[in-house]
Amino acid sequence: MSGEGPVRIVTMHPWLAWSAVGMASAAAIILLWYLFRRPPLGGMVKGLLLLGFGVLPLGAAMASNAVGFQHMKHRVFCGSCHVMEPFTEDAADPRSLTLASRHSRNAAFGDESCYTCHQDYGMFGTVATKVGGLRHVWEYYTGFDDLTIEEALPLIEIYEPFPNASCIHCHSTEGPLWLGVDEHSAVLEEVRSGETSCASASCHGPPHPTPETYAGPRTSSLGAREVVR
Repeated sequence: MSGEGPVRIVTMHPWLAWSAVGMASAAAIILLWYLFRRPPLGGMVKGLLLLGFGVLPLGAAMASNAVGFQHMKHRVFCGSCHVMEPFTEDAADPRSLTLASRHSRNAAFGDESCYTCHQDYGMFGTVATKVGGLRHVWEYYTGFDDLTIEEALPLIEIYEPFPNASCIHCHSTEGPLWLGVDEHSAVLEEVRSGETSCASASCHGPPHPTPETYAGPRTSSLGAREVVR
């Protein structure tokens, strides 16, 4: 794993994370107090039980889900599955010239570059993207968990072709700089319609390392794990 910040889930929105822990702890204290003391069910006790059984657990669940949703946007989360390391390490490599790496060096993408490029831009984009992420988890534990990276790479593929619409959110295909490239103007309509993919071999090429270009991890003279290119 690259040193991108495995503790990000702790440092990001700490008040929200600690509020989740606090509400869960308070609910547990209330429930244990009731189980051991068994006080009469007066108005105050009922109110405390409502907090312990309902309000506090619900608040803790909502806060922890919010923290989890935010953490899942970060590249370090994607790299927590070992077969994704070639992709996340390449994206974080300042020397790499792949599309993923070049976009990751852009502040608009940063360490959320995986999510930014692969998210669903629809009305319920965040939820749809996270639901799709659950499929990734299922696929990992049912088919890839026991594979080495070299074994897994030839099997990893995107569910459906990457849509040019995701690229066009930033690269409108209407600016003079973009249109000033002869190769762009020659396939303008094909790019806008999606007939020609921006990430095809005849255009910008694969956005990530391929089984043919991935040479495996090695240890540098400084002892840091890195990818040979």
